[in-house]
This record gives sequence, structure tokens and C-alpha cells, in this order.
Amino acid sequence: MDQDLDEPGTHGLAAPTVDAADATARAAALVARDLLGIERADVALVLGSGWSSGADRLGRPIARVPLERVPGFTTPVVAGHGGDLLAVELTSGRIAAVFTGRTHLYEGRGVTAVVHGVRTAAALGASVLVLTNGCGGLNPGWAPGTPVLIRDHINLTGETPLRGPVFIDMSATYAPRLRALAHEVSPDLPEGVYVQFPGPQYETPAEVHMARVLGGDLVGMSTALEAIAARAAGMEVLGISLVTNAAAGITGEPLSHTDVIASGRAAAPRLAELLAGVVARL
Repeated sequence: MDQDLDEPGTHGLAAPTVDAADATARAAALVARDLLGIERADVALVLGSGWSSGADRLGRPIARVPLERVPGFTTPVVAGHGGDLLAVELTSGRIAAVFTGRTHLYEGRGVTAVVHGVRTAAALGASVLVLTNGCGGLNPGWAPGTPVLIRDHINLTGETPLRGPVFIDMSATYAPRLRALAHEVSPDLPEGVYVQFPGPQYETPAEVHMARVLGGDLVGMSTALEAIAARAAGMEVLGISLVTNAAAGITGEPLSHTDVIASGRAAAPRLAELLAGVVARL
């Protein structure tokens, strides 16, 4: 088998072509329209660890379906994530598609599965994508429970959802216009650079130090690959991280996914208010 046709993380299985991946996303969008009773979506949100409860504050619920009922999706495997696709009518009258779970690279399903939600959102018509996550913070001043706007990212996965000579400008991946809207809601919202590692193991203190030297402020296991796919689809991207813990080596304390979930739960009211305020302005 030609190695160039293999997608890293799929253990030698032939990767779907870009055309096949787009066709699957279009099929998923058709099913989602039917199940949700909508013609299109204007905005899409991916809610990561700690963020799912914010969906209830976005607007008028239209419908909710389990993600596994939509082609190309499976039930999220990470504790703290939801597992549904929602349609919500925003106060502006626009329609939002809300994914309360995501596929991570470390699940071994390949990059195509990781960005399938983004491509489905684009096929639904969404022109704006809001990506959220729970992450480790490198700034000691950002206590667990602090939301941080993503200003830029560093992709350390060694992967990309793009195939072939697809040259996408990434100089303004996280749209300044959308970040300005977020600052209207929360003027003191800090900004930082998100560093995506492949996971699932947490980063070592040395890796965290490396991320800091490279200019990183946040470390996690999602978001960057989705942002690349969104830019390739022509979508504007807004990224918001929730600092759920200090990154390894910052405090000397061991890391625990249980603590990540607890931090997200404690921050839920603030996150819901922030999300609702930002989405109302989109």
C-alpha cells in the first residue's frame, strides 16, 4: 500500500480522500437537517470539556438528536462531554448547530473523524464556528475556571486534515472580529496561544516548558486540527479555552481528569453566560 495514502493514526488503513470526506459530511448534513427539522445552520459550536451545559442558555431549543444517529459520528468517549447535536434558534433569529461532543485524535479514528463535525457544520451552511475546550494553563495567574480567548495556536500533533497542495492562510485563524465581540461581553477576558498535543497522556513538565518557550499559554488535545479544517472551509473561527488545571510542572501537583471535570462543573454558570452573550452578537 502506498504510504502516502495512509492517514496517520489509522494503523495502515487507507485514509478517506478529501472528496469522500466531503461527501460524508454532505450526507451527514442532509440527515441532520431532517432529524433536526431545519433547512440550514448559520453558526456552529463545538462544546468541549466543561462547556456542554452552556447550550441551555443559547436560545430557543428546536431539536436534539444523539450524534451517533448522524452519518460519520460516534458516541463521544470522553467523560465530561455530551453526545448530542442540537439545533437552537438564537435571539437574533439565526440557527445554531451545537455539537456537545467531539472526536479526539488519540481515539485512533484518524484526522478525518476529528474534523467531521466541522465539515458537517460547513455543509449545513454555517459560516461561523465557535470551538471550546478544557485545557491546562501555563500562566499561574489563570486559576482553574478561567476562560481564555484563543489568539493563535501551535499544532504539535504532526497531523493536518488537509491533503495535497491545499495552501490555507492561517495568519488570522481566530478571527479578530469575533474576538472583539467576545470582549464586548467580557472586557477583561484574557487571550493566549493554544498548543495542541496528540494525547491522551497529559504533557510532561518538560513538554510544558517547551510549549512555553515556543510561545504557548494553554495546552490541550483538541481544537487546532478543527480550526484548520474550518479555515479550509472558509469559516470564521472563535476559540475559547477553559483553564481546568495548571499544566504539569506549574504547581507540582499531579494531573487528574476528575479534577478537569470538577473545574468545568464549577465554572459552568460563568461559561454559559459568556457563551450566550457572545453567540447573541454573531
